[in-house]
Amino acid sequence: MNNRKRKVADIALSLFIEKGFQQTSIQEIIDKANISKGTFYNYFSSKNDCIADILEYLRYDASQQRVAMQIGKDTKDREVFVDQIVILMRLNAERNLSVLFEAILSSNEAELKKLVMQHRMYEMEWLSNRFIEVMGDEVRDVSFEATVLFYGMLHYMAFTLRVTNSTFSLKQLANVILSYTELIIPYMLNNGTALLNHSSIDLLQSNISKDTVTKADVLELADLLRQQYRLNEEQEDLLDAIVKELQRERIRKVVLKPLLKPFHQLFNDTEIETHAHKFTNMVWYYLKSIK
Repeated sequence: MNNRKRKVADIALSLFIEKGFQQTSIQEIIDKANISKGTFYNYFSSKNDCIADILEYLRYDASQQRVAMQIGKDTKDREVFVDQIVILMRLNAERNLSVLFEAILSSNEAELKKLVMQHRMYEMEWLSNRFIEVMGDEVRDVSFEATVLFYGMLHYMAFTLRVTNSTFSLKQLANVILSYTELIIPYMLNNGTALLNHSSIDLLQSNISKDTVTKADVLELADLLRQQYRLNEEQEDLLDAIVKELQRERIRKVVLKPLLKPFHQLFNDTEIETHAHKFTNMVWYYLKSIK
């Protein structure tokens, strides 16, 4: 991951929250980050592109922490599940992103709204899939609706607790709301009360229309890394291990995911750090798209 680029994105985020997205100029970001205009445009094509990277960094951080938390643990472990939910809540709180999200969603910026909606869809799909992993395949037909109910209760309860100055921890909040959702899911299944059908969910996902990353895209970028840059032996070995796993008929996510963070670290402060970051992100998005 390009640490210099990320530092600029963090500075931009602090200005967006402090002054508002529309009120923050690119020149202000440049001045506060102490970089040249050329450097900014080498990193980002626009402020919207900067927001896209901020959200991508957030998802990447959450994903890495969730993967690390899952290693060696039972997939159905409820406590791990709660801790994984809390990770993104904590990252959002630490970076005060709720302020930025609400400002964007209440604005007339269609492109920015789509970025925030895509970001939320990624998280909803993650939680929906985790409900299936934790509670079993029998909840698949209602898992997305359960996710909608979970986040609805979570966000409004968090809002109410904050405005009433109530004392609570993020883990306590997530645990209680999850307990409510665990009671609702069997009721939905037993009584056929789900309101969302598959076509409704498909329509929502298609309207938000995330770009799809294919295996061919990932393997093509791996080839470019090899062809255009001189990799050392350790970098080449780890890239080979990732590519070989991707080429298997059945990709073993449990084997592949732990390779991504070490791969990142091997390219820290190198000339191809940004390209390595792009590659690992593409692998991550591809893994999210396959069953």
